[in-house]
Amino acid sequence: MDYEHTPVTVEGKRAVVIGGTSGIGRALAHGFAADGADVVASSRSEDDVAETAAELRDLGAETIERTCDVTDRESLVALRDATVDALGGVDVLITSQSYIARANLDDGTEDEWRRVFDVQLDGTYRAVQTFAERMDEGAIIPISSISNGLAIPDLVPYTTAKGGIDAFTRVAAEELGPEIRVNAIRPGFVRTEQTGGTYDEGTDRHDEIVSRTTNGRLADPEEMVGAAIYLASDAATYTNGTVLTVDDGFTAGAFGR
Repeated sequence: MDYEHTPVTVEGKRAVVIGGTSGIGRALAHGFAADGADVVASSRSEDDVAETAAELRDLGAETIERTCDVTDRESLVALRDATVDALGGVDVLITSQSYIARANLDDGTEDEWRRVFDVQLDGTYRAVQTFAERMDEGAIIPISSISNGLAIPDLVPYTTAKGGIDAFTRVAAEELGPEIRVNAIRPGFVRTEQTGGTYDEGTDRHDEIVSRTTNGRLADPEEMVGAAIYLASDAATYTNGTVLTVDDGFTAGAFGR
């Protein structure tokens, strides 16, 4: 490999984005397709899968329409096998599925806790284990969150599960490397459908967040695409077991701003 001229691109690669029909996952699916990858974007919604697949085809990607539930291993196996049959293999797996239950320690329920973990952490484990079985080489990119390093009230299950994803990333990288690289992306505060009005302009939470970012605003989902393309590309062959933070300097502290 000519490392001096290795391009940062996913052109020609075959990618699966779980949770790829909304939010960050959808932006990643679109970004990969626009860069020349074939992309399968999956979620539990048949309508969302069909809509996103049509968008990916318009961008020139080869794709299939297949729903997936990360809490069901058979569903993951079916998605994997259908993708391999249609595209000839999988080079990149992105796990961007998400479920948020707003709960404090004093009012959260075990059912909420288990549901968040089943989707976020256990779902990532199932997906990586399932797809790695049929990946000879490539890249796996779990989507984490800077919330796991922050004490955010009312997000106890979510932040804890995301912390588990960071730890899982390091262990999976050790076990699957060097053929398969595993690196997580830790986004900052991103405006998506799932966050709803939580971070709307004019709220105290919004003002506190943007005061600690260098650009003074929340991120758009599309601003995670560059990091993902790098981690999935051949330019990242020596990048493994890391968690790449994309938060506009939020966790740097912004002391005195």
